Amino acid sequence: MGVAGLGSGSGSKKPSGFGPCVNNRARRAFQVLKKYCKFIGPGFCISVAYIDPGNYATDVAAGATYRYKLLFMVLLSNVLAIFLQSLCVRLGSVTGLNLAENCKAHLPGWLNLVLYFFAECAIIATDIAEVIGTAIALNLLLHIPLVAGCAISIVDVLVILFFYRPSGSMRGVRMFEGFVMLLVIGVVVCFCFQLSLIKDTTVGEVFRGYLPSSALVQSKGLYQACGILGATVMPHSLYLGSGIIQSRLREFDAKAGNIPLPLSSSIASSSSSTNPSKYRPSITAIRSCMSYSIAELAISLFTFALFVNSAILIVAGASLSATPAAQSADLFTIHGLLSQMLAPAAGTIFALALLLSGTSAGIVCTIAGQMVSEGQLSWSVAPWVRRLVTRSISITPSIIIAGAVGADGLSAALQGSQVALSIILPITSAPLIYFTCRNKYMTVRDTDPDMAAMEAEGDGAAADADAGVKMRNSWPVA
Repeated sequence: MGVAGLGSGSGSKKPSGFGPCVNNRARRAFQVLKKYCKFIGPGFCISVAYIDPGNYATDVAAGATYRYKLLFMVLLSNVLAIFLQSLCVRLGSVTGLNLAENCKAHLPGWLNLVLYFFAECAIIATDIAEVIGTAIALNLLLHIPLVAGCAISIVDVLVILFFYRPSGSMRGVRMFEGFVMLLVIGVVVCFCFQLSLIKDTTVGEVFRGYLPSSALVQSKGLYQACGILGATVMPHSLYLGSGIIQSRLREFDAKAGNIPLPLSSSIASSSSSTNPSKYRPSITAIRSCMSYSIAELAISLFTFALFVNSAILIVAGASLSATPAAQSADLFTIHGLLSQMLAPAAGTIFALALLLSGTSAGIVCTIAGQMVSEGQLSWSVAPWVRRLVTRSISITPSIIIAGAVGADGLSAALQGSQVALSIILPITSAPLIYFTCRNKYMTVRDTDPDMAAMEAEGDGAAADADAGVKMRNSWPVA
């Protein structure tokens, strides 16, 4: 009886010690998930840059030519995008400045102007692609003339962006991010429908496409692979990624009492780091928010952006690989071929996805343009004025091309814009890598009260705190 009692007693103690451990882990996991949900939004806005109309032309051509063999390049492009965007998050979090503001504050004046010129060229080239994509989508869906479609594309973006206030309440920022999320989800739903129409393919064949193949070293395959890379990794997204995450840091410091009053200026309104009122995130805010921002960004890009780009290529590979005309087809021809090869609804869904992509990408591209002009030139004007200028510059050549040459001219302009972006990408990414690899810019002074007390007492540990927390890239990353 005593033995039985001992056994039952020991058996009852094991669950009593194991249960709280499980509950604590579940509670901690729930808290992490709850905190992560507060950071959802910027990653969706950034991922829009990777599913713009320029991706449609390159991905469709790759799928029509090599079926699924260039999916590896889609995967590699997204990995490179996550890598560069994580550097953007680090730069914006540690310095409190976006990439444009850092160029203005730390580089020679002539070099800042050169980089500004190329940044504006990248934004205009990107915006041209969004305008053309939107105009083509409106023509396919509603038979609106291309010239009118180009003009209409300025209205929707201005109306939506008029309500975007990065310096306003977090509720307003999240509402704007939520709208962009709906557009992204709409594109995903469209391609889920497209994938459901595919019949003559296997899952194994698709997943083998994510492995390197001989198509990458063939002349045409290499050319198309470079096109996928240039259309996926957008230069303007580097400016956007380094600035759009700062509202969460400011909110954290405001709640913690590290900043007495909300800032009245926008994220990118102050371009001088010598301004004493410029917000600089505390080390506590950086450590609390940066890892979540990077995780949200990586998950958004690796799920939604990778899925959409893969789906475009898979749909083209499954339905158009046996059609030689599709290898050099424009968006109009692709719409017709999808309607014939898959189903009449397939062409309509393709045009709808193109419209959603063009609208959402145009929104975030214009925001990036505002960050660049205000950050590198200290050009502080009403946001809608800056947005009107950006859109007008991109719409003017699109309208001229549409009126003079027509559909063929717009298709050629769309392809030319992707070539320009692939050339500009190394130029805009160079300062990002330079800043994040140097302690001179990636050091945060620890303002923790305990460290301040240690410094007053002359503690040796305070000297390290005074030197700051160094957060530059590690040597493998560099």
